Amino acid sequence: GRPVYAVEMPIHQASSEVERSRELCKLLESRFNNFEMITVPLTEVYEATKSALPQIEDVSGGLTFANTRARLRMTTLYTLAAQRRALVVGTGNKIEDFGVGFFTKYGDGGVDLSPIADLMKSEVYELAAYLGVPNSIQKAQPTDGLFGDSRTDEDQIGASYDELEWAMNMQDKGKIFEDFSGREKEVFKIYTRLNTINQHKMMPIPVCEIPTNLK
Repeated sequence: GRPVYAVEMPIHQASSEVERSRELCKLLESRFNNFEMITVPLTEVYEATKSALPQIEDVSGGLTFANTRARLRMTTLYTLAAQRRALVVGTGNKIEDFGVGFFTKYGDGGVDLSPIADLMKSEVYELAAYLGVPNSIQKAQPTDGLFGDSRTDEDQIGASYDELEWAMNMQDKGKIFEDFSGREKEVFKIYTRLNTINQHKMMPIPVCEIPTNLK
């Protein structure tokens, strides 16, 4: 019964992504009287941010400014939430948030609550089907849409969500590299590598604890 706001924040967004977003919002508006869609165009803000920064070579292969898009959106969401005394709701699933860390630190990872973060991707699809989420969304290739091209999540990660879900289950069972061969070994290696290097996103921020005798 509480007010719910869906915020569209396009930054050089593919038209197909915008269309899917608006299709879902129209559906929600027809079902619920406590729902409102808000559009905040951020392309000019993004370009102004890039222009204001020192012009140096980006050694990240484009990841720096992809993450900048996500962080601009997080700032926008918290501004809108503060104006409305609302909370920012996360959209990450268990694989993204606690498996491979496939989110932007202080971007889409900056939220107040995460209602689906304990659900595997396959469970999210089951829930989407049960709730009647538009087929265009259910069938769409998962993508973060942060690079301004057609690359999918699988293109970036090197494995599908079904494969990553399998690897997460295998790790939970205590399996190691030597237990697998071929594609399974490759996927397990991808998963464990990302799970390791992205722990800084999943763990509490390290605090330098000063010895009492130095305070």
